Order: sequence, then C-alpha cells, then structure tokens
Amino acid sequence: MLPLVIVNPRSASGATRSNWSAIASDLRTHFGPFQVAFTKGPGDAIELAKRSALEGRELIIACGGDGTINEIANGILGSEADCELGIFPSGTGGDFRRTLGVPTEHREAARALREGTSKRIDVGMVTFTDLEGGSSSRYFLNVSSFGLAAAIIERVKGSRSLNWLPLDTIRGRASFALSTLQEVVGIGTTNVRVRIDDREERPLSTVNFCVANARYFGGGMMIAPDAKINDGFLDVINIGDINTAKIILNAYTLYRGTHLDLPEVADTLAKRIEARPLNDGDEVHIEVDGELLGKLPAVYEVVPRALRVRAPR
Repeated sequence: MLPLVIVNPRSASGATRSNWSAIASDLRTHFGPFQVAFTKGPGDAIELAKRSALEGRELIIACGGDGTINEIANGILGSEADCELGIFPSGTGGDFRRTLGVPTEHREAARALREGTSKRIDVGMVTFTDLEGGSSSRYFLNVSSFGLAAAIIERVKGSRSLNWLPLDTIRGRASFALSTLQEVVGIGTTNVRVRIDDREERPLSTVNFCVANARYFGGGMMIAPDAKINDGFLDVINIGDINTAKIILNAYTLYRGTHLDLPEVADTLAKRIEARPLNDGDEVHIEVDGELLGKLPAVYEVVPRALRVRAPR
C-alpha cells in the first residue's frame, strides 16, 4: 500500500487547503507517490488513521498542525497495528515537529520523510472526566496540562472575535501567552490533590501543572527542556504560586527553557500521576496537546515505546 497522507485543510488558517496543489507537488517530487485523505471535522483523522492502519497501511503522514498529529497518533495507537507516523508540517504551532527536528520547508520536510529513520517513542495517556461527565482516555505526544494554559485556550476559543480561528493558529502565536494576558490577569491558582507514582497524595497550589512527554507546547514554549521521548518517563512541571507581574517579566524563560531556575517552578520524573480537585465541587479543565477535552479527576501514565515515528536522520 502507498503511504497515506491525511490532510487537515483548515490547518495554517486554511492555507493548507488553498496551497494544496503546490504542497502535494513538493511532497510527490521529493518524497514519492502517496494517497491522500482530507479531514472534514474534529475526530475525522482518528477514524481515518485507525481504519487505514487496520487495513495494513505501513506509513501514515500527518499534514497539519499538532492537533492533526495527535488525532492520527490516536488512530494508529487505537488500531494496535504496527503502523508508522510521519510528519509533514502544515500547521502553525509545530510543537511535535520541533521535538523531532522536522524541517518546516516543504521540500526539506519531504526529503526527511523519504530519507528518515524509524524510531520508537513513548506516548502519554490520560484518562479523564469528559465534558459529558463520562470517563475517556486520550494519548498525547506533547503535553497535557491544567491551570493557566487550559484557561487561555478556553478563553481565547470562547472569544467572539477569535472563535473562527483554528486552534493551530491560536496555539502557534506568541500571543498564546502574552497578548491574551488581559483575559487571564487575576486568574490565581488552581488547588488540587496530586499523587506521583507511589508517593503520598498531597495538596498542591498551581498556576500551571504540566505533564510532558515531549519538550514543547503552546507554539514553541519549551516547557519541559529536559524531556526525552524515549526514556520511559513523563516530565512533570509545576509552576506554583507566582503573580501575574512575574509571569510577564519571565515569559521569555518559557521559550528558552530556563524557567526551571525560578523558585516557584518544580519538576520531577514520573510514570503515573493522579490529579483531582482539592474540593469536590471544583471544576478544573484539562488540555491535551492543545485541545480542551475534559476535566479532573485524571490519571496520566507513560506508555513506553508505543509508537513508531519517521524522524530525520
């Protein structure tokens, strides 16, 4: 079977749709022949990838942003088939692309797919309470978090002036954290109970609590600078009680990965993390690779070497 390219035409603010002829030409010239399927809405890429993997497809290539990549990875993992994931970036965020070192230029990205090597990587899995109150699970490649990042996504997506934008566009802009501060000034801390591995559960006050498989989230923020995607661990980053002024003054550290030096930031490695609201009536939303999928309580687990990806040599 030829490789299948699953395309999110809405990625890159719709530029993927309008530029598809040129994109496909570069991919065909510098990678080789392929088949293509276009997504029509949320969840489509999961089903397309799962069905294709079950049919015996050996390589499925994600053409879109981090949301598209996440869905295709979930489809492959849900099929339990030994299918490989390839990345052909056409979104705005590009967080997983950064971790893998995939080029942004289309011709170079196509060559990287043709000449790349297959690597097995870890993935995170979170089991959480969905928005309807049921239990759901989702794999993630980058980061799942609650607190400030989830609140920014929720508020920006809820804004009448921005709700027409694909999340890849919102997530990929530096304004993810900075130009939306007017939305989140005074957000305060989120109070939860957290258990890490077999340690005792303890209360925790957090501005942002991240469980990271890879290094980046939010369109280039190096939230987990020491994360490795094949070490069998998740990196837990907690930004504790820090005021808004200090967040603004130290925002650049998130892009340089130097925020771990701040006294309010703690990090550790873990294989399992349990989190629930401190008070039973509290509602704490979580984001998973930039998508708002549900709320606490949640259990995070690492799934070692679960996914094959095509990575540049």
